[in-house]
Amino acid sequence: MRPLAEFDARAVEGVRGVLFDIDDTLTTDGKLTAEAYAALDRLRQHGKLLVPVTGRSAGWCDHIARMWPVDAVIGENGAFAFWYDARASRLGRRYQDPAALRAERRAQIKTIAQRIVAAVPGCALAADQAYRETDLAIDYCEDVPALPQERAEHIALLMREAGLTATLSSIHVNGWFGVYDKLAMCKTFFVERFGVDLDADNRAWVFVGDSPNDAPMFAFFEHSVGVANVARFAAQLSAEPKYVTRAAAGAGFTELAAHLLKGA
Repeated sequence: MRPLAEFDARAVEGVRGVLFDIDDTLTTDGKLTAEAYAALDRLRQHGKLLVPVTGRSAGWCDHIARMWPVDAVIGENGAFAFWYDARASRLGRRYQDPAALRAERRAQIKTIAQRIVAAVPGCALAADQAYRETDLAIDYCEDVPALPQERAEHIALLMREAGLTATLSSIHVNGWFGVYDKLAMCKTFFVERFGVDLDADNRAWVFVGDSPNDAPMFAFFEHSVGVANVARFAAQLSAEPKYVTRAAAGAGFTELAAHLLKGA
């Protein structure tokens, strides 16, 4: 990982937008700071297309798409994209799976969740599980005392043994049926909604994140950035970001925004 300062001015000039994780990337200790939100708003005011790409629930994403200065949000690790259509005064939704299949899988996930919570002392269902449409989120350090990393990895193993795709965020272990991830939905949705082929137009976009569920995005984007706390997961990352900020979490996001808008 290279320092953010090595993300040179010529490359920065060609950046059209920013895709970003939320927890411990935009937020700090579970809070969206005034500085980080202002950085987001400055990017929007300067014409950058903004898309959070998160493991957070459909309930959260409905709010984000409607009320934040963003163009869309991709949630539950790539299960869907939501966007607010101001002309139609409605929320647009695009899912990986049809409604009947989502309902069937929610029932299966409920059973798997009960087994995992019983098998791993100290973990719990994520507080936003009731607002999820597609995946299982097990809390290992958000509203429960932080569990050792090995125990979080064990939760992921139990999910995989139950047939789920599993990955770690900075706060949850997430599991879902299917082979999609954050990147898969980004590629599909950007073509459908924005007419952008991310494979062909890779260098025009920046992704910033902090944890193992961001690894596919780190690998794909030529301009991928980790906030400083990504170092916490160095041993678990299948791919590292190309650049890293000096500051952690929301301050690191603010640092990136300032770098992208330098001279603007």
